[in-house]
Amino acid sequence: MPATAKICGLSTPETLDAAIAGGASHVGLVFFAPSPRNLSWTRAAQLAARVPAHVQRVGVFVNPDDALIEQAVAAGHLDILQLHDTTPERAAAIKARTGLAVWIAVAVRTRGDLDAALTYTGVADKVLYDAKTPPGAALPGGMGVRFDWRLLDGFRHPLPWALSGGLDPFNVAEAVAATGATLVDVSSGVESAPGIKDLGKIGAFLRAVNDL
Repeated sequence: MPATAKICGLSTPETLDAAIAGGASHVGLVFFAPSPRNLSWTRAAQLAARVPAHVQRVGVFVNPDDALIEQAVAAGHLDILQLHDTTPERAAAIKARTGLAVWIAVAVRTRGDLDAALTYTGVADKVLYDAKTPPGAALPGGMGVRFDWRLLDGFRHPLPWALSGGLDPFNVAEAVAATGATLVDVSSGVESAPGIKDLGKIGAFLRAVNDL
């Protein structure tokens, strides 16, 4: 099955258009104030209006409250909610409240970390395996950290899944070959500086995925 790509943390019309033109299946809009990719409601609405129907809009959150979710869904016309640092119980409540698909990020450093995915069975629609960031890091993702893909060898995935964490135009083909991922997610790997997406890197990443 060919892989598709999500370009996460988009914040300008130009980079969003590049992701869409390059064939991204999903675009990620971040709603987390400490992130350099955080969007205002106005900018989220501007970007969402440019996304064609065949591309899904993913809102990215870190243990959000109901007010944030509601405002973001309205501004970004979101199709999917990607939740970091969110318990199964809270994720279930958000899914029930919004009626939207929920992706849950599972932070991975060791094989045992994968077991967290099991607790979201019946709650999440997809698991996003991301690299666990260093202790004390300001962000739960988007820092260019990658985990050992061999940890996924033989793991019985309880849910559909995607691969994230430290991917870039140069290693994404290797990552897909090593893991069998059918959806890959990139943020800092296509940036020239934190929060600043690079048009050339977006294009290169998507070409690498399309060539698989």
